[in-house]
Amino acid sequence: MKAVVQRVSKASVTVEGKKISEIGWGVLILLGIEDADTKDDIAWLSRKIANLRIFNDETGVMNRSLLDIEGQVIVVSQFTLHASTKKGNRPSYIKAAKPEVAIPLYEEFVLQLEKDIGKQVGTGVFGADMKVALSNDGPVTIIIDTKNR
Repeated sequence: MKAVVQRVSKASVTVEGKKISEIGWGVLILLGIEDADTKDDIAWLSRKIANLRIFNDETGVMNRSLLDIEGQVIVVSQFTLHASTKKGNRPSYIKAAKPEVAIPLYEEFVLQLEKDIGKQVGTGVFGADMKVALSNDGPVTIIIDTKNR
């Protein structure tokens, strides 16, 4: 499981012209799921993100977590995070999980993150053509791969 965690001052997801998720200060998470991912990956990644100290304290040092600031979250499914560009110019998505595997894991990740942060998490629409808008705060962007613990 791969996640691109972006600290944002605001973010939103729009599908077919309708805004379906919108947050203020917090994180936008692009989540890529592969066939080898398990519930252990979900639990580990959710805890890691909830406790990741990427928000400034009163001295300007990144020493506060999403939990500390009571920040908001949007999670967007992003199968292209598993693109292989090793050969040729057309990315291969062979490692990305098929929807029948990815959707339940994505939904479980969202539920686990809601438990870990104690609030509702915004989402995109799995497989939809989404327009994701954000104001990256910092910018701060962290890439986490559960296979590299």
